[in-house]
Amino acid sequence: MSEWLVLSIAMAAACAVVLSIAFLNHRRIGEDDDPSETPDVIEYMTMMIGVIYAIVLGLAIAGVWEARGAAQEYVRQEAQALHEVSVRSEVYPPAVRDRIRADVRAYVSYVVDDEWRVMADKGEVTPRGDLLLEKIRRDVTDYEPATDHEGQAYQPLVDQVGAADDARSGRAASAAATMPGVVWFGLIGGALVTVGLIFTLQIRRSFREMLLAGLFSALIAFLLFLVWDFDAPFSRGLSATAEPFLRFFPGLPD
Repeated sequence: MSEWLVLSIAMAAACAVVLSIAFLNHRRIGEDDDPSETPDVIEYMTMMIGVIYAIVLGLAIAGVWEARGAAQEYVRQEAQALHEVSVRSEVYPPAVRDRIRADVRAYVSYVVDDEWRVMADKGEVTPRGDLLLEKIRRDVTDYEPATDHEGQAYQPLVDQVGAADDARSGRAASAAATMPGVVWFGLIGGALVTVGLIFTLQIRRSFREMLLAGLFSALIAFLLFLVWDFDAPFSRGLSATAEPFLRFFPGLPD
């Protein structure tokens, strides 16, 4: 099911529930009820709870957005490091250079074509990817430089392989959802409390009040959807992409 369809259903369901409760609640209110008699303390507490929940929700959105940005940065660093390995191997003999470049391209192709789907489905990287990266490391470290020029390129190549390995570890750590279950419990519970509190203000069935209640509940549903969507950086609609790999290694399939 499309993420945007999930969002539409969630927003429509939130509006329907709130408006249904408002209509049912209005039917049992007597004609002599005066909405201006809402105690000031209820209005104050409603406002304070709304502000507190808004802060918590904003922090949650900022946190998952930062995690998504970090995941994309790990992808860029990994692609950049592998590109440097491929370019810096130019000084090596043709047989060694071609082997390094072929193994780098094989690793990148596997990450883009196969490992990316595993990250999206399971939130983890694969042992096969680890083996392909280790093969690149062996290509670089097992070669003994024969000239000073090759010797000067050796350590930078080793460093770039290490940088790619470190970025891969960061990508693996970012692949799974980052929000703990207890935080989700707080966000959803807070949303129910915040939306529910509007009924303490004796909402009526006027068009203006119904419109505001529906828009408010839809906004809460939309913000919760954003948290959910950003929470898994590689698997949902606004996810991190493999674009850096495709940019540094043109010719790979999208």
